[in-house]
Amino acid sequence: MNETRVDLLRHGEVEGGERYRGSTDDALTTRGWEQMRAAVGDACPWTCIISSPLKRCAEFAVELAERQAIPLELDARLREIHFGTWEGKTAAELLAWHPEHLTRFWNDPVNNPPPDAEPLLHFEARVLAAWHEHGAPTAGERVLIITHGGVIRAIVGHMQGLAWPERLGIAVPHAHVVSYICANSSGRPIYKLAGDTQLDSPPHFRGGVPQRGGVVAEGAIASSSNHPVRCASTPPRK
Repeated sequence: MNETRVDLLRHGEVEGGERYRGSTDDALTTRGWEQMRAAVGDACPWTCIISSPLKRCAEFAVELAERQAIPLELDARLREIHFGTWEGKTAAELLAWHPEHLTRFWNDPVNNPPPDAEPLLHFEARVLAAWHEHGAPTAGERVLIITHGGVIRAIVGHMQGLAWPERLGIAVPHAHVVSYICANSSGRPIYKLAGDTQLDSPPHFRGGVPQRGGVVAEGAIASSSNHPVRCASTPPRK
């Protein structure tokens, strides 16, 4: 049985601070570039790079591909979900303006999307289509996918059998890597989390609505936690 590896890398810190950025095409900060370079290190085990076309992913992907002389493909299916009228808003703004809608979204994001947002199931379908294409490399290949927090949650949640409210609770810090080992058995890919991968969730996240001290926690909503704690990969709670 031949095994290959796929590494999912979230972009680093972005100009403008934490907000529902979605399809807004902001660039990395200087610190964001440093985070990305530190995440990949000096070694280059990858045979190809696949990246979201948004600048916060693609500009670093171009730098890495040119530096290491490896192929790069930009795939629009790996871009972040579009948040509709929530685009560019901070968690604090949404808490002040639309607290009830925000709570409904976190409890049931499929049926309570932001106004004019990309439907969550449409987002999931395009992301998984890209994953099924790029996530099963041939023997001897190792693929680096540079993308967004929402994309990584969609993939990890699908692979681990998590419902969407639980997927929203997976912490994906800037420049965080989630890796899967892909084994090809009789022409069918079988995936498992790599041994050095940790799935994390904010400690205040409880069944959909992230809370701290009785209020919705901004850090959890903005997916900005850089101090995650271990979270077991369990089937969705009914």
